[in-house]
Amino acid sequence: MEEITVLLTDDHAIVRQGVRAFLDTQPDIKVVGEASSGEEAVRLCESLAPDIVLMDLLMPGMGGVEATRQVKAISPRTQVIVLTSYHEDEHVIPAIRAGALSYLLKDAAAGEIATAIRKAAVGEVTLSPAIAAQMMKAVTGQRKATEPSGSESPLTNRELEVIRLIAGGLSNTDIAEKLFVSEKTVKSHVSNILAKLHVTDRTQAAVYAWREGIMTR
Repeated sequence: MEEITVLLTDDHAIVRQGVRAFLDTQPDIKVVGEASSGEEAVRLCESLAPDIVLMDLLMPGMGGVEATRQVKAISPRTQVIVLTSYHEDEHVIPAIRAGALSYLLKDAAAGEIATAIRKAAVGEVTLSPAIAAQMMKAVTGQRKATEPSGSESPLTNRELEVIRLIAGGLSNTDIAEKLFVSEKTVKSHVSNILAKLHVTDRTQAAVYAWREGIMTR
């Protein structure tokens, strides 16, 4: 089994130690480094190019948002999972725009973190419910303030079904089971959705779904 390499980034050593203690028990996950600041995370990503970075948002010096932006610039294949105590949109939305893939709160169970790491390794999004709710509140509020509603979606009915499930945090496997289709078919739908919306990943597609009110139709 190929190991998923992980870099832990948090300014609190006890948090890093606790997460590492659990991840070290997982046969398919290997912690390759720890960073206590955003600056250190960027330096380590340059030398280690880990598969996953677990990123705290609020740290002295360079915060998690800027660190995420720089990590993605240095190592585009590295996926960033935000692991934070904050779910307010002023923290979460900038992290989305910086390139973070998944968003977990620090009260997540250890098993949830491991699952999010495995999903991120294959490009699948994980959102804590509170963060998903905050995203919906932020983007639907923004839409009401700046955009008229009722615009036609470029997506087919089936693609609308798929993007709703993406925005709900489901993996391709889960979507395939729910829609009674093959995982290959789901991957094809996802590729079509990204192309039609001119977005590069599932997170941006999920943000589109919340912003355009697709989740509430």
